[in-house]
Amino acid sequence: MRSILSKFADPMIAVLLLATLLANIVPAVGEARVIAQHIANVSIFVLFLVNGIRIARGEILRGFANWRFFLPLSLFVFGVMAAAGLGVSHIAGLYLEPRLALGFLFLGCLPSTIQSATSYTTLAEGNAALSVVGAALINILGVFVTAPIFALLAGGEAAQLGNEVIIRIGLILILPFVIGQAIQGYFRDWVTERKDTVVWLDRIVIGILVYVAFSGAIEQGLRNMTDGSGWLFFAVLTTAFMLLANVGAWAASGVLGYPRADRIAFLFAAAQKSVAIGAPLAAIMFAPEVAGFVIAPLLLYHLLQLLLAAPLAAHFKQQKT
Repeated sequence: MRSILSKFADPMIAVLLLATLLANIVPAVGEARVIAQHIANVSIFVLFLVNGIRIARGEILRGFANWRFFLPLSLFVFGVMAAAGLGVSHIAGLYLEPRLALGFLFLGCLPSTIQSATSYTTLAEGNAALSVVGAALINILGVFVTAPIFALLAGGEAAQLGNEVIIRIGLILILPFVIGQAIQGYFRDWVTERKDTVVWLDRIVIGILVYVAFSGAIEQGLRNMTDGSGWLFFAVLTTAFMLLANVGAWAASGVLGYPRADRIAFLFAAAQKSVAIGAPLAAIMFAPEVAGFVIAPLLLYHLLQLLLAAPLAAHFKQQKT
């Protein structure tokens, strides 16, 4: 029970809340924003370099070999969830600021989060090895396909991927990951031995990106964009989207005929959403005054998924015993 409750105290929650609070109190504006954006870009490069080092090439190959799991998982994450995000964004657009509504589509196009997906699968006594490989591959694929899928579904000038955005994605996300894969043989053991420190690197980088994004949104009047009922609608819509993702993933795994342990792995790898990919992509794809709006649904979704996943994992574990 103690291990279950500890999931509610995930440090990532504190990092997100602190970054948001700082952006409200001392937002980075003017010259400070330019400096903060440079720091954010360097942080993204370092984060994806480390990701390239720590994700073993053998895991990637094993994941592609298990296409009966990976292909349906990819279709659900980047097909079903992206389409659902498009539908939810249209509903949100009826009552919320357009940039905030667009965030639901961005959320739907994102891959799952490796750490949460694997840890909750393990806690639920699902197929942890399958979850590790599946979530890792979905994250790698997300770096390449999230932006084009988002642009295709969103349409309009706000979603067009110009050459500058494509080059930035290549230089800041893909290039460091490829370099990390290339030098993996020299540094992977060193990184693996310091996995607790690397986890904090993830959190700190995400905190920086959230701070920069929300600073721009605060300057654009995010706090006054809607009233209390509007924010309540935003919270209810995000919660409904998350529940839809979990129910849909569990139902899909049943239709596919997976054994129970694989269904649990599919559920957490398909329904979770990654701030570690979403925040860097938003920072690259959108100006700071837009990024803060776009990632708002992602941040609330991430918080809610942490609150739901712990009791859900406990439920699966109790069912088995």
